[in-house]
Amino acid sequence: MPGLSLQTEAFVLLKRPPSDRFQGCTVFSPEHGHLQVMQRVAQKTAATQATLDLFDEVALILESSNQGQTWFVKETRLLHRPTGIGRSYEALRQASAFAALIARNRVAEEGRVAVGRLLQQAIAAFATSDRPDLVYFKALYAFARDEGYPVRQQWRPTLPADLRATSDLALRTPLQALAPADVPAARTTLLIRRLEEYLRGHTEVLIE
Repeated sequence: MPGLSLQTEAFVLLKRPPSDRFQGCTVFSPEHGHLQVMQRVAQKTAATQATLDLFDEVALILESSNQGQTWFVKETRLLHRPTGIGRSYEALRQASAFAALIARNRVAEEGRVAVGRLLQQAIAAFATSDRPDLVYFKALYAFARDEGYPVRQQWRPTLPADLRATSDLALRTPLQALAPADVPAARTTLLIRRLEEYLRGHTEVLIE
């Protein structure tokens, strides 16, 4: 049976330790969903073979000999690398958690474009914002909402009035317009914990 070929754009969500001269990655394509890809580890990288790194947005030409279970990288072109994420441990931690969440949860075909758009926005925010905790909260809420879960109708009413007001402010206000005192870090941590508890107990979203 002839092998398959695929050309797509994708975000790198996970990297696994290299073995047998190959680096394994999980990527998300707005067109094709989750893909398991393998890239040969080379001493020197050619212009058409940028080494995949976490959070990269890339254009890929892939080949598969096992009907798409695993794809091997033939060519890759870097579209965007959010270097700002690596400058902050907290940004790296929160961005990694969100990328792993997307890697863990399969997305229906009709929802892939929305998740791709959310990934692009969230990765850019993690790279530039000094509040990665807020970026994670807003992105997690948006992912659950876009997957069809009634977070506003079911989860929001479970919050105490003061925490509900903080949540509303955080969700409706652009990041750059929020001052640290508007949504303190301790309250953001509490909101994340409450939202993750709801998603574990009432949805099929895999948190960890």
